[in-house]
Amino acid sequence: MTRRIRFLLVPAILVSGCLLAGCGKAAVRPAQPQSAVPGYVARPEVQQFIARLVKQDGFNKTWLEKTLAAARTRDTVLAAITRPYEAKPWYQYRALFVNPARVTAGVAFWNTHSALLDKAQSVYGVSRSLIVAILGVESFYGRQKGDYRVLDALATLSFDYPPRAGFFQGELEQYLLLCREQSFDPSVLTGSYAGAMGVPQFMPDSYRKYAVAFDGRGKPDIWNNWADIIGSVANYFHAHDWHRDGLVAVPASLPAAAPTPTVLTPTTVGALRERGVVVSSGLADDTRAILVPLQLAHGTEYWVGLHNFRVITRYNRSPLYAMAVIDLSARIADARAARQGRHAPP
Repeated sequence: MTRRIRFLLVPAILVSGCLLAGCGKAAVRPAQPQSAVPGYVARPEVQQFIARLVKQDGFNKTWLEKTLAAARTRDTVLAAITRPYEAKPWYQYRALFVNPARVTAGVAFWNTHSALLDKAQSVYGVSRSLIVAILGVESFYGRQKGDYRVLDALATLSFDYPPRAGFFQGELEQYLLLCREQSFDPSVLTGSYAGAMGVPQFMPDSYRKYAVAFDGRGKPDIWNNWADIIGSVANYFHAHDWHRDGLVAVPASLPAAAPTPTVLTPTTVGALRERGVVVSSGLADDTRAILVPLQLAHGTEYWVGLHNFRVITRYNRSPLYAMAVIDLSARIADARAARQGRHAPP
């Protein structure tokens, strides 16, 4: 293969959320069956969590106890986190997100919100096609935002999922801080089984750090306000050092005799070449890179991810996720350009 994937900016004028004050009702979905766990607040680890937040963040203990007493464990959350999509082989994973329906919807989304996408690209230097692809992969342009109560999802993973309890307790803390800051009712907001919120599926920490009111009004609304949704995604990538016009990934190959790598370790293009990886001669040896093997139905395809590839994995750490975003982005750009009778930027 010789195809490179690059996001280019054109002179004119991107994923991973919460509501404006008063928008909480719009985020409510029909509640799923819940199984109450008596004594959430009575559990020692929950009391320790409460005590830390009282001391560290100045929360009112009574408010915290009342809020967490309303949380319910969700067996479906625990089931979902043990079988993530990213555990699938590439040829199955890709079909979930890179398909004609999302390409068509992506073109329509771009056409509808072209002015906002132009503005976000101009302000943040993040390509329009990347923003569109992120929103397509994350929530199918708002069609699949999740209907778990965020409070339930985060409490379940914080106190009933030991492998990542520390991470999710941090996100639960961020969620409670967010609700206090924005005057949200913590029992109302909904999201994914992991507590990701809104159209771009921001975790609470990401909302607090990167969500922006791109329309210049009120609090960032990443559930319903397309300006804020698009601007927040673009701001996320800008804050994580997205390189304007930078290559994202290039195809590579391995000689039949070369050992197949099993661990994806950040390295350099030169080190990959020493291991027998054949990659574009236009890349300097000291270019930071990672070799990405993609399992096909028959055989393996190889790519080399570059700086902007790493930035995408800050949104979701799976290399499969990054490749799906890259692939969907290119296909949407090509489809839109074809319908307009011109060539898409490479």
